[in-house]
Amino acid sequence: MERKYHIERNTVQETLVIPMYGRMKSSQLYPFLFKDDGAARLMSRIDYDFSSLESNSRNAMQRFGFLEVAVRQYNLAWEVRDYLKTHPNATVVNLGCGLDDTGRHCDNGTCRIYNIDYPDVIEVRNNLIPPGAREVNIACDLNDISWFQAIDASGGAVFFASGVFYYFLRSQVQKLVSAMAAAFPGGRLVFDAANRTAVKLMLKTWVKYAKIKDVGAYFSVEDAQTELSPWTKESKVSSRNFMLGYNDLKDPSVSGLFRFIARIGDKFMKMRVIRFDF
Repeated sequence: MERKYHIERNTVQETLVIPMYGRMKSSQLYPFLFKDDGAARLMSRIDYDFSSLESNSRNAMQRFGFLEVAVRQYNLAWEVRDYLKTHPNATVVNLGCGLDDTGRHCDNGTCRIYNIDYPDVIEVRNNLIPPGAREVNIACDLNDISWFQAIDASGGAVFFASGVFYYFLRSQVQKLVSAMAAAFPGGRLVFDAANRTAVKLMLKTWVKYAKIKDVGAYFSVEDAQTELSPWTKESKVSSRNFMLGYNDLKDPSVSGLFRFIARIGDKFMKMRVIRFDF
C-alpha cells in the first residue's frame, strides 16, 4: 500500500489542502467547466482530516465558492490554450502553483511546463506530483526574479496566476509585471483580480491574523486598462468578466440564483481576468 503524505494542521502546508479540496469539489459539481480528476487522486494520497471541510461543503455559499474555483480554472486554461494555438512550443508557467496541475491539463504534447512556488510548497509538490518529462518545478519566491533565468521562452511563454496576486502588495505586482514585460517580449500573463471591496472580503480573515491595517495597499483593480496600462507601455492590457466572460454558465448544474450572484460579482465586485500581452 502506498504511504500517505502527512499534512499537519495549522501549517503552511495545510494551505495547499483547501484549494485542492475546492478543485475536487468543483470538478464533481461542475465538470462541464473543468474536470480535474487529479485533485481526487491527490486527496487519496494525503493523510489529513477533511471532515471539517466536508461538513461545510453542502451550504449554498460554499457551493458557489466551488463554482468560482471551477470558473477560474476554466478561464485561465482557456487563455493558456489560446496562446498555445499560435505558439505550440511555448513554455507554460504556473505562478504560485501550489498543488495545481492546470499546466498538464493544457499540455499540447510539445509545450514545456514550469511550476513556481515557495521551497516548502515545492517540497510537497515534488512528493505528490513529481514533474513529468517536459516539466520543471522551481522553488523560489515569485518576487525574487532570479527565476526568470530558468525559463526557456525561445518558443514563447504564457504565464498564469490563479488566486495569487490578491495577497501581493500593489507595488509588488507592478514591479513583477514590469520586469516580466521586459524579460519576455511576445509572452502573455493572465491572472484573476477584483476591486478593493471584493479583496477586503477575500482577505478578511487573513488580514486580521496578519494584523494588517492598510488593506488598500494590497492589489486590487477597478479598471484594468486605465490603471495597469501605464505599468508597461510595450504591452497591451485587456480584461474579461471573471464569472461570465468565458462561459455563460447555462448548464443544469448551475442554478439561476448562482448565475445572478455571478452577474453581481462581475458588475459590482469588478471580478476580472486580466491579460497582459508583452
